[in-house]
Amino acid sequence: MDDLRNFTTTDVLLPPILDTDACMADLPRLLEPWDEAAAAPVVDCLSRARSHGGWHWPDRPVVFVSDPHADAEGFLRSLIAAGVIHRSKGRIGLTPFGRTAHIVLGGDALDKGPSNLALLDAIADVLDTGADVTILAGNHDLRMRLAIGSVRGERSALTEHLFVRMGRKILPALREVLTRFVTPEDIAALPPEAVCKARLMPGEDWSTRFATAARPELPAKVITKEIRKLEEKRAKFETDRARIGMTHRELLAALLKCHDIFLEPEGHYAWFFERMQAVARSGSLLFVHAGLCDDMARALVRDGVEAVNAAYARAAEGASLGFYFGPLANLVRTKYRASDCALTAAGVEVLHRAGLHMVVQGHVNNHAGQRLLAKRGLLHLEADITLDRASRALEGLDGIGAGATLIFPSGDVIGLSRDHPRAKHFAPERMAAH
Repeated sequence: MDDLRNFTTTDVLLPPILDTDACMADLPRLLEPWDEAAAAPVVDCLSRARSHGGWHWPDRPVVFVSDPHADAEGFLRSLIAAGVIHRSKGRIGLTPFGRTAHIVLGGDALDKGPSNLALLDAIADVLDTGADVTILAGNHDLRMRLAIGSVRGERSALTEHLFVRMGRKILPALREVLTRFVTPEDIAALPPEAVCKARLMPGEDWSTRFATAARPELPAKVITKEIRKLEEKRAKFETDRARIGMTHRELLAALLKCHDIFLEPEGHYAWFFERMQAVARSGSLLFVHAGLCDDMARALVRDGVEAVNAAYARAAEGASLGFYFGPLANLVRTKYRASDCALTAAGVEVLHRAGLHMVVQGHVNNHAGQRLLAKRGLLHLEADITLDRASRALEGLDGIGAGATLIFPSGDVIGLSRDHPRAKHFAPERMAAH
């Protein structure tokens, strides 16, 4: 990698930052070699890629930004840092580089803060520039969808607990929806508080009914764990509700309004879930929020990305926990735990034979920029660099996050983060040559 150590400026690779805000001044503009690329497990992954036909890079630049978690400013600063948008007096436009690039939003647009709706509005503004944007599903985005769906239609033992199960982290988003979209007439049309509470909460006999209904979908140990987890969440729910300052009527009104604005065809944010995909592919790279399993590796190679995305979209409508714990949702949930759907050497071999050599993901936030590592023998680039202010405050990081992962047709991969003093440079084919 000595040749890369002499390559110290990003100017050859990255477009300039077309923004005069002082907030962008601390972004690194010097390169360093991606040290993790020299680790033995990563080198083994690179060797397997070479033995299976080598690398095929995207035809145009890809800019990957993940896990904005309801922080619009962190999201926009990341796109400015990557050189794809410019901003003037609050208005954004595409740069010349941005007109050539493919932007991939790596999931988890929602939750945490400071504002879910401001983040969605920022994404809409980027789309309005004509940017080519792929929106991937994250586990937080999926939770929002499942919580919304749980209050529609007939109650079922498989779904009636999903708001309490999924809803704690979406309470701030519901407060925003209540403030912006719910009208006094919407509230007045609802039944009394006690009836609304009963609609939101699982019935007293839910655990017995759930254990029976879930038996065809879930293993016994998962059912037992789910019942225990729900009881813990139920006990905390009233504290969480009081903290956010909403009655049960207001919560139900906000959830019903979420259905209108997110899931109805003419809804204000209908584009968000309509555009959402589970996975994207470009050359030898797979882009996904969390990771893969053997079933999804085979499906992607056998049926293609479009078929997997169509299956995810169908399954996410009216889904129960059988979907949530299954292979499709594993794409947005897995951390390769023993309880997750497994990725084994067989699945990795399927991917390599199909020319797929690296997963670019979010989901696992890092404090010092992006990371390269081997997971289950497959190269992964973790690109969640902790953008949102809520997480940064909890984890001792100052200010607002900014950064992106850029992948060029030349085979250069750049990890840019304001929390790391230099931009990380990975060029696997040139590493092999030297």
